Amino acid sequence: MSFFQKNTFLLGAALLTIAFGTACNKEDQAEFDRKVIQEYIASNNLTATEHSSGIFYVIETPGSGGNPTLDNEVTVKYKGFYLDGVVFDQTTGSATAKFRLGDLIQGWQIAIPLLQKGGKGTFLIPSALAYGPNPPFGVRANAAMAFEIELIDF
Repeated sequence: MSFFQKNTFLLGAALLTIAFGTACNKEDQAEFDRKVIQEYIASNNLTATEHSSGIFYVIETPGSGGNPTLDNEVTVKYKGFYLDGVVFDQTTGSATAKFRLGDLIQGWQIAIPLLQKGGKGTFLIPSALAYGPNPPFGVRANAAMAFEIELIDF
């Protein structure tokens, strides 16, 4: 084996090791998030439904008038917090926020269409469907999150 072939082989082996390690870490993180979310549900006496994506949710008010799609602009009131109770973002008072649903984190893209206009729910989102390992400044990395969301309009 030439010097070039040997180094190419070693580089390939190193990349496979990194990729395998990342996959294992993602699986470990998903299992950890699921456990933390289930503990939060139990300690807060919630009756939550599990979505096939891994999100858990409680619909307090379903609303009426249809469900938004990813192409819709949604108007919401919300509070985002970590499962330890620390709030990291929210609308306050009568203020609302307007977003194009398709531009939001995957967790919201899944959660908000579960509501109709006027609907309210609490959504427990695993980190992979939230901000994952590379969040924006001020947001914890690899954090499972909760969002209380009221869908005002779309």
